[in-house]
Amino acid sequence: MNKLLFLSIFIFCLGNAQNQRFSYVYQFVPDSTNQADVKSEMTILDVVPEFSKFYSETVFKSDSAYKKVLEKEIIASGTMNVKMENRKGLFRHTIIKESPEFKTFLVTRSGQTKLKVLDERKINWKILPEKEKIGEFQTQKAETEMYGRKWTAWFTTEIPLQEGPYKFHGLPGLIVKIEDQNKSHSFMLNAIKNLTQEEVKNIDPNKNFVFDSGDYLNMDRAAYKKFYLDNRNDPNKSIRSSLQQSNIVQVSVAGQKTDMTEFLREREKKEKEKIAKDNNIIELDLLK
Repeated sequence: MNKLLFLSIFIFCLGNAQNQRFSYVYQFVPDSTNQADVKSEMTILDVVPEFSKFYSETVFKSDSAYKKVLEKEIIASGTMNVKMENRKGLFRHTIIKESPEFKTFLVTRSGQTKLKVLDERKINWKILPEKEKIGEFQTQKAETEMYGRKWTAWFTTEIPLQEGPYKFHGLPGLIVKIEDQNKSHSFMLNAIKNLTQEEVKNIDPNKNFVFDSGDYLNMDRAAYKKFYLDNRNDPNKSIRSSLQQSNIVQVSVAGQKTDMTEFLREREKKEKEKIAKDNNIIELDLLK
């Protein structure tokens, strides 16, 4: 009787844990030479029965607002005024984990190229006896080495989901907090919300960007690493390829029309400056 009661409670809790939104504060140090520059943005983990979806709420809200401004400008003047500095948020990826196997995909883009990258690496956790109350949850400690870093996680069996922020999963409860050994990347659970049926319908694993067009380029992690490093060394590589298929010869930047060659030259300069300060990415093993 007790076993049946426990099973019923477990199934009830698991059912309630589905169709939920978990908000995490993501804090990170993009430049390892400037530890004082700590960035922070709100991220979202949506969990529905078929999959989970992790993305930046900061980026989504900023891009949605920016898109409305661009649409008004195009209607009013017929031109697109590019002001990339107005877009907020740095975490411009989406992580999809398909249930029940937790098949994990990184969904991202390079220039105009959309990528869907399968990551088949298994996360091997070491569960430790230490326990700690974080917020309202009793949590337990676990450690792993992944993505070129050592991580410490705190999970709670009070929410029986083997889920967590980013690609992390596989513990016997939701990850409440996780950070790397150097404390340069950390996620902390901030809020939990039950999703309405309408909200669940709008969560689409194939629609991951506000500015979305074209098909995805599917690849494994080895191919992605090469692609990533090639585009890091040549940040205009992807956008040049897309422009060859269009007739655009001018673009408006900060209200000033400029030819595409000059735009690309200036873009490459700015991108390389940004890349030089983006040397502490979450998956550090991509750079090695």
